[in-house]
Amino acid sequence: MASEDRQKKSKQSRGGEARAKKMTAAERSKSASQASKARWAGHRREGLPHAILGSEDRPLRIGEIEIPCYVLEDGRRVLSQRGIKTSIGMSGSGGSTGAHRMARFVASIEAKGVDTKGLAASINRPFRFVATGAGGATAFGYEATVLPELCNVILEARRSGKLLKRQAHFADRCEVLVRGLANVGIIALVDEATGYQEHRTQNALAEILEAFIADELQKWVPTFPAKFYRGLFRLWKIPFDPKNPSLRRPQFFGVLTNDLVYDRLAPGVRRELQRLNPVRKETGRRARKHHQYLTRDMGHPALKAHITALMALQDVSDTKAQFRELVDKALPKRTELPLFPDLEE
Repeated sequence: MASEDRQKKSKQSRGGEARAKKMTAAERSKSASQASKARWAGHRREGLPHAILGSEDRPLRIGEIEIPCYVLEDGRRVLSQRGIKTSIGMSGSGGSTGAHRMARFVASIEAKGVDTKGLAASINRPFRFVATGAGGATAFGYEATVLPELCNVILEARRSGKLLKRQAHFADRCEVLVRGLANVGIIALVDEATGYQEHRTQNALAEILEAFIADELQKWVPTFPAKFYRGLFRLWKIPFDPKNPSLRRPQFFGVLTNDLVYDRLAPGVRRELQRLNPVRKETGRRARKHHQYLTRDMGHPALKAHITALMALQDVSDTKAQFRELVDKALPKRTELPLFPDLEE
């Protein structure tokens, strides 16, 4: 039966394509408009709320994060479900699958004694609505207040020591989000009290939030992709467990990273970073990552481009000797130091 249904749908699809080829551009446009209206009418019958403002082309921008946002006809402010998940640093799919993952995460925190105020249940039920400018397409979303509520729960879990080590980056990002949203909130309240909201530019608050959070995120966002280090594991023939991507890296990877990256960005970069970020005698470690000292407008883009180039060279190399040769040609070192330390052992 399933096979017959697929064959029937396939025939219908081919028939639709054949009809479309025979239409003029005006006829195809009219047909698409009628289909869109039919979808909207169907959604009305389903009782789905409709967005009256907002679109994917104008998301809420928070640093490099983009969260599609809407205002529904009943006045609710809505953020897309996928956007909320991405904003706290959680990867994976959207829709009901992504909602279940977030809900399980919050439920696991609640099980450890953190008061989540029933947040897991509401997160597990994102509502469908009809987005604007999408031809009647539906989207999953939550009321915008869910984002700060979720952040506050995660921060409370960190404060009480209930987060796993691998979940710590969720709290780092939530802290930045909460501080940024509070910063913008007080500005919005002052603007409303004074009437200045009538005079400010359309994107003024979003620009304030983006600038604040972009600077804060720079302090902790991981700049070196896991793929970069996986490539080093492969080329140096060191066993790598894909089920444990946080596997402790060999100590010489730090030396190798300096050699591959910071010695090749620009003359004197590594020397200056070592001056700004020295190894602490009491811990034997640096206070921060070197990349946290790079400027946002020039340093970080240059670093990301350099790492991307290194990963491309890793992909086409079968051995570390071949990789060394390609790096030497494509990304020559900008210092007088030897090209590579002796890392054979």
